[in-house]
Parts: sequence; C-alpha cells; structure tokens
Amino acid sequence: MFSVLQNVAIDCTNAYELARFWSGVTGRPLHPDDKPGDPEVQVMLAEGPVLYFNQVPEPKTVKNRLHLCLRPDDSRDQEVERLLGLGATLVADRRNPDGTGWAVLADPEGNEFCVLRSESDRAATTP
Repeated sequence: MFSVLQNVAIDCTNAYELARFWSGVTGRPLHPDDKPGDPEVQVMLAEGPVLYFNQVPEPKTVKNRLHLCLRPDDSRDQEVERLLGLGATLVADRRNPDGTGWAVLADPEGNEFCVLRSESDRAATTP
C-alpha cells in the first residue's frame, strides 16, 4: 500500500493572482476552468502533482516550513532576474563567488522558494 502525491497546496489570499505568478514561473498553464475570483486555482505542471492554490482569509505570518526548490534550465542568475521581474522578491542571497549556492526568493504573497544552480551552472563549477 502507498499514497500518490496529488498536489502541492498553497494557502493564499488571492488564489487566481498567485496561480498566475506561478504559471509564469513554471511556464505551465492554469487549469482551463479557472478564472479570476475563483477561490481554488490550479497550475497544471508537465509532470507530477499540480500546484493547488487555496484562498484563505488570513495572510501568511511566519516562515514556510515547506518550500519549493526550482532548478532552471538556463543560468540560475538569469532565472533569479526573470523571477524578480515577475514580482518575486529576494529574501536571502546564498550565492557564492565561486558560482555555488542558491537564492531564496518569495512570491508576491511572501511564500519562500529557492532557485538552485542549473545543470550548466553545476558543470561550470565542477573541478
């Protein structure tokens, strides 16, 4: 017996708008039935579970105990800049001068996530 991971649920104050942000992050569409004002919205990922945004009345108040880690298909630093342009904020810069490390960002509602090195970034820093 086992369980299958159905979705990753993210509480938020505006499900549609936050899902639009994450749709831009992942390059994946919203569920075709979702529309502005819906209290539950999904981003349909290419593989695995969906990102499920659930509207709740209270705002986020403390650090996430669970977060998403993203590995871009291009440069980590270029991806950080792209995500900042979409509305993310830089929370902590853990990038090192030698190219290792990661960046901690937050989405427009303050949910933290990490941007890791891409495979090409990793190859460039491997001795």
